[in-house]
Amino acid sequence: MGELQAHIRISSDVNVKYALLPGDPKRIDAVAEHLTDVVSLADNREFRSIRGNYKGVPILAISTGIGGPSTAIAIEELSNCGIKYAIRIGSCGALQPNIGIGELVIASAAVRDDGVSRTYIGESFPAVADPGLLFLCKKAAEQCGFPHHTGIVRSHDSFYTDREDEICTYWSERGVLGADMETAALFVIGGLRGMKTVSILNNVVTFGDDAAEGVASYVSGENLAAEGERREIITALEAFQQAEARDGLF
Repeated sequence: MGELQAHIRISSDVNVKYALLPGDPKRIDAVAEHLTDVVSLADNREFRSIRGNYKGVPILAISTGIGGPSTAIAIEELSNCGIKYAIRIGSCGALQPNIGIGELVIASAAVRDDGVSRTYIGESFPAVADPGLLFLCKKAAEQCGFPHHTGIVRSHDSFYTDREDEICTYWSERGVLGADMETAALFVIGGLRGMKTVSILNNVVTFGDDAAEGVASYVSGENLAAEGERREIITALEAFQQAEARDGLF
């Protein structure tokens, strides 16, 4: 028997290379709809996990909760379990006016405006996606006809700040596409642990709108945001299938 990880409660001998990382535990159900032979692995705190297959490829999906700290725990313990590829399928608020609700933001890099990544390494270390896996995600989105944008996002620790409008305007004017709370942690810690990572974000807030209202609409299952969730799941799964077919080539 492998070692049972302290927080995610998955055994280190799970024998899967690919992991999907939604934030919300409820999103695990949406992932399961696209998999076959699904089995539940664990449900502890914010970490709910399943294992299944997508077109013959073993896939693990685990929720990471809200923010960088819990994401960091998941990444560390997934690394202990042998996960080599991880794609975040989360949500973001747009920082550009041309990004609609339900459109995907595929992050190539992240502004490290969080606390967790700084506890690992100095700010001169970049938070970047794996280029090969990023290419496969872009290719999958294009082949599926999903509206998407690729570029830099900003990761932060709270959207309830007194300067939120000012901060969003600052980064918007510098071309940053959207804001979330986990991508920087994923890129930095995953990179340090030798994991290939990408973050695919479903836009749930139009630039200039209230973030809390947008997130509430997403949770209630409004159509465009729900469609964006489906799009990001399929994009990530297709990228994993292509990665498996090309294993060792990137």
